[in-house]
Amino acid sequence: MRFLITAGPTREPIDPVRYLSNRSSGKMGYAIAAAAIDAGHSVNLISGPVCLHPPPAAAVTSVSTSDEMFEAVHHNLKECDILVMCAAVADYRPSAVSKNKIKKQGKDFSLGLTATRDILRSLPERERQFLVVGFAAETTDLHANARKKLQDKNCDIIVANDVGSPESGMESDENEVTIFFREGETKEIPRQSKQKLAHELVNIFAKMCEKRLTKKL
Repeated sequence: MRFLITAGPTREPIDPVRYLSNRSSGKMGYAIAAAAIDAGHSVNLISGPVCLHPPPAAAVTSVSTSDEMFEAVHHNLKECDILVMCAAVADYRPSAVSKNKIKKQGKDFSLGLTATRDILRSLPERERQFLVVGFAAETTDLHANARKKLQDKNCDIIVANDVGSPESGMESDENEVTIFFREGETKEIPRQSKQKLAHELVNIFAKMCEKRLTKKL
């Protein structure tokens, strides 16, 4: 199967030397890419700025901003069977980007923000030929927020994790997740290395995609 995987953060520039970003390390997305390749699938990896080496067999597209991530995903949609949106895409970007470095003036500074384009919401809703896997990084009400995202973003699967704990989630080498399926089922996967977790996730994604394909035949 053909996996299209996004990973890492995006950076939204404020001026030539500053940007808005988040703590995503890209470890989970890169682990999923490696696990998919190990399972014999092809992988197209769209990566934000990270300090990781991609799997040698992956086709890699490097991006920086949310707009670049948006365009890269849509450019490659027709060539995937499973879209895994693991990247932590910025929700907001500066309303204006200064051409020159903003100097410190010894007083408060207000930064105007504009909502970024929502990649999951922008995906086609009808006659979709690929499985859509979204990720939800939460600090409160994990189940309620994940189910809402599953419905609002029209995903087939949401993989949710609590990033409030320093032992799992962003920047950690381990993770524990709860998987939410469109039909209402859930599956909890206990804390383990992101590499082991990735193999289990790839297996779940591939089986669900095969099941969908079988129904269409």
